[in-house]
Amino acid sequence: MRLSVDLTEAQEKHLADLAGRLRIAPESLAAAALRDLLAHREADFEAAAARVMEKNAELYRRLS
Repeated sequence: MRLSVDLTEAQEKHLADLAGRLRIAPESLAAAALRDLLAHREADFEAAAARVMEKNAELYRRLS
């Protein structure tokens, strides 16, 4: 999937500076950051859902 993102000049410079320090292309850094964000959000949601299910297991059992 291709994605286009509008950045301010300051954001673009910050991305370029970070990418330069890491010696990777800014596009690669942005893609890695997005993949990381998506992976962590999914894991956080699944952990929260599991806690809710475990906490309310007895209630759900009685309601079924």
